[in-house]
Amino acid sequence: MNKNSRLSGRELTISASLAAFSAVVQLIHIGYQSPTFGMWIDIVAISWIMAFFLFGKRMSFIVSVIGALIITLFAPDTWLGASMKWVASLPMWLILALWMKISKKSPAFYSQIKNLIIPVFIALFIRCLLVLPLNYYYAIPIWTGMTTGQAFSAIPWYIIVLFNVVQGIIDVFIAWILVFKFRLKRFASWTK
Repeated sequence: MNKNSRLSGRELTISASLAAFSAVVQLIHIGYQSPTFGMWIDIVAISWIMAFFLFGKRMSFIVSVIGALIITLFAPDTWLGASMKWVASLPMWLILALWMKISKKSPAFYSQIKNLIIPVFIALFIRCLLVLPLNYYYAIPIWTGMTTGQAFSAIPWYIIVLFNVVQGIIDVFIAWILVFKFRLKRFASWTK
C-alpha cells in the first residue's frame, strides 16, 4: 500500500466523527421542511464538505458514503433520501476539488471566501441539472406515488432549484465558516 494512500489515526477519527454527525443530524432532522412540498433544507451534508476542506476529495467521498449508508439504515426516508442527498451533494465537493486541481492551488486556496464563488456557482448549476430529472423521474414518484406528469404539475421546477441552491450554499458556507473561521483547519491534513 502506498504510504500516501494510508489514513492517519487523526484523519480516521475526525472523518468518522463527521460521518456520525451527518447521520445524527439526519436522524433528528435539524432543518426546515417545506409544509407544501415536503422538501428539506438541513445540515446533513455540511460535514461532508468539511471533510473536503480538511482532508480533500477522497475523505469527502468516504465521509459522504458512510453518512449516506448510516442514513439508509436508520433514517425514516431510508435509501431514497440518502441517495438523493448524496447525489445532490456530490457536485458541491467534487467541483471544489476539480477547480482546485485545474487552478493548481493548494487546499489553503479556499481559506479566502472569494475563491469559492466561481466553483460554487458551477457546482450549484450542475447540482440543479442532476436533481431536476432525479426528482421528477425518481424521488417524487417513489416517495409520493405520483406519476412524473403529476409531479411536474404539483411541484414547479423552480421550487426544486430554489431549495437546492439554498441547500448547496448553506452546506458550503457553513462548512467554510466552521473550518476556516472557527479554526478547525488546524486539524487539516494540509496544515502539517
